[in-house]
Amino acid sequence: MGDRATIRHGMPSQMADLLARLDAVPGVSGDERLVAHLIAGELEGHHDEHRSDALGNHFFFRNGGEGAPTVMLCAHMDELGFVVQHIEDEGFVRIAPVGFHDDRMVVDQHVTIHGGSGPVLGVTGAKPAHLLEPEEQKLRIPMTELAVDVGTSSRAQTEALGVQVGHLATFAREGAVLNGTRVFTGKAVDDRAGCAVGVEVMRCLAGRSVEATVCATFAVQEELGIRGAGPAGFQVKPDVALAIDVTLCGDTPGVEFGRVPIRLGAGPAIKYFDWAPGALIGSAVPRRLTDRLERAAADAGVAYQREVLLGGATDAWGIALSGAGVLAGCVSLPSRYIHSAVGCVHLDDLEGAVELILAFVESLDGPIE
Repeated sequence: MGDRATIRHGMPSQMADLLARLDAVPGVSGDERLVAHLIAGELEGHHDEHRSDALGNHFFFRNGGEGAPTVMLCAHMDELGFVVQHIEDEGFVRIAPVGFHDDRMVVDQHVTIHGGSGPVLGVTGAKPAHLLEPEEQKLRIPMTELAVDVGTSSRAQTEALGVQVGHLATFAREGAVLNGTRVFTGKAVDDRAGCAVGVEVMRCLAGRSVEATVCATFAVQEELGIRGAGPAGFQVKPDVALAIDVTLCGDTPGVEFGRVPIRLGAGPAIKYFDWAPGALIGSAVPRRLTDRLERAAADAGVAYQREVLLGGATDAWGIALSGAGVLAGCVSLPSRYIHSAVGCVHLDDLEGAVELILAFVESLDGPIE
């Protein structure tokens, strides 16, 4: 218990700084290479083996005892973004969504197009309010009607900046801790917050006596339908797996708390069930795993929340269905304003997740019955 207390006391600036570095790197689904490179640097000296697969998933192993169980910790590297679909003759750039966007969140934003000659700054514009017809004022602006203005006046000028069809774009926003609080806001906390927790767990395992083999996995293309996690699970073949991902909060104005009874700063959440009806994906986490996570939280003295989510799913779903099947669950990080440029997480929740996962890993010396 003493070691974990020092972790909580000494981690704040370290966790915030790590999350800021991870949030700043672009990594839209389909090109997570810069995120993987950063994570590899952060984990240098904290793993026994590092490998990757054809999709771009990355695996960092800390080997345990012979015959010991293997636990897979999985956070996804990719973030929501955009892809250049067309360049207008007047120089405007048409973009398509990469991942599930809310059109309301995209208008009047700064974006960075990651072009062939480097980053290109632009803004998403739409028809001024002065010109809207009364019926238009009641409607959200669909992304198909938005254009990115990069300051040029012709297609040739835009292309001269290095912008081409197929280039990816992200929100142009620097992450920060809000006003001396413990709340961090950034463009990609989904799921760089989970990546930060995974990195910190691996760092904290150094010098500890842990029987299990631990594989910290950083997966790709979660935002496109959990595409990377299944092949990653097949690669690792774990005995048990935990996704580490953000989840919705119900503690903001306009949100019915009873639908998402999770609060920012009240601790990480143990997921019991999630389901995305439109995609027919989700996890009914076996109770022998949630029971074990509850005991780990009690052992570590970590306050946790209990999560049942309708409308979303995590990499746990893909891992559970890999190979012959995997016992898989999720430790969730409460987040406000998910799938927007201003996602918020609480550093206490991230630190609590680190402690909870460490206690869980340290408890593994055989099968979870």
